[in-house]
Amino acid sequence: MGAMSLFSRTADLPGLQGTLRDCTTAGRGYSRLRAGDIAVINTPDISRQDAQRLLESKPAAVLNLSQFSTGAVPNFGPHMLLDAGVLLVESIGAEAGTALKNGKKARITEEGEIHVGEKLAGTGRVLTPQAVEATFTDAQQSLVDRMEAFFGNTIQFIHSEGPLLIDGLGIPDTGTEIRDRKVLVVSPGAEHRNEVKLLRNFIREYSPVIVGVDSAADTLLELGYKPDLIVGNPAGIGADTLRSGARVVLPADPDGHAAGLERIQDLGVGAMTFPAATDSATDLALLLADYHGAELVVLAGSPFDLNDVFADEAGATPAALLTRSKLGPRLVDANAIAGLYHVSGGRSMAWLWALLGVLVGLAAIVLVVGLTGPSSFTDNLVDTWNSIALTFQGWFR
Repeated sequence: MGAMSLFSRTADLPGLQGTLRDCTTAGRGYSRLRAGDIAVINTPDISRQDAQRLLESKPAAVLNLSQFSTGAVPNFGPHMLLDAGVLLVESIGAEAGTALKNGKKARITEEGEIHVGEKLAGTGRVLTPQAVEATFTDAQQSLVDRMEAFFGNTIQFIHSEGPLLIDGLGIPDTGTEIRDRKVLVVSPGAEHRNEVKLLRNFIREYSPVIVGVDSAADTLLELGYKPDLIVGNPAGIGADTLRSGARVVLPADPDGHAAGLERIQDLGVGAMTFPAATDSATDLALLLADYHGAELVVLAGSPFDLNDVFADEAGATPAALLTRSKLGPRLVDANAIAGLYHVSGGRSMAWLWALLGVLVGLAAIVLVVGLTGPSSFTDNLVDTWNSIALTFQGWFR
């Protein structure tokens, strides 16, 4: 009933009316979001933190290009927004989002139609407290079921791979000196190329052992980095990369069979196998670096956290969880390292560079004139400095 009271704000047209504020990652609407505005977001499974950030500006409505709750996790964000009397419309779609431009006036009907001016910009689903609660309850049970299955598989993995996790049984001797060195493992995730670029200063400073996983080894070579180790199925790796001089490690089944062995033999490249129950080459690369005594392991292209486990992401497996737990504090995400090397260049930095340029120029002038004047070096410097000082006085009069 609280949501229905939001309608009929004007006598002319039915529905809630307000100014659109693009609060997606591509927009800057959060800084301009005010009471009574309509926030546009693209946030599936909106969290309590994101909901609280919106509520601080007291919007009249929130339009979500995605779903407020997908059913993957029981999230409280939608409850908070509805309890505050905010109208929620979801599943509008990215196509409609392009028409919901920042600063435009919009009108939302009771049926979830969104009008910008006289044009229908999109249609979504208006959420009710009953629908939100039903989705939350289903998500709670679904999460419990998934976690029971996940940790059952985790126990099973420990049964089969306990010797590998505890004593490193089956991990090959790579012949590459890793002990007490920093290691960079690059996995072929969506952002791995950009992450490697952001790590250029780290690579230049520490010269880490570089491990390319699957097709990410090709990316490393394209960016000018020769991997020391390649871990993965060679069927998806370029011939030039496999012949680059890196030592190649093939993931193998527990019985020793390794996919892609024929390709390695055809190319005349030597390789060693790494038998394990996991089919993730990234997990094997991390275990390899850990076993051989890496001081620090930086992982690019394969982020992992508990939210991935809750959401049942493809890479969130028992093996991934146990592997990362095995490395503990020595494992660092590439974005964290890149952030340490990032220096923001604001206006203050620009002024400093400009000042440095002026000083260098003045030093050059003083040195040249001091050496080429008719008097002694000291007299020439004094005369030149006085001339420069008089010039500056003329500028600031």
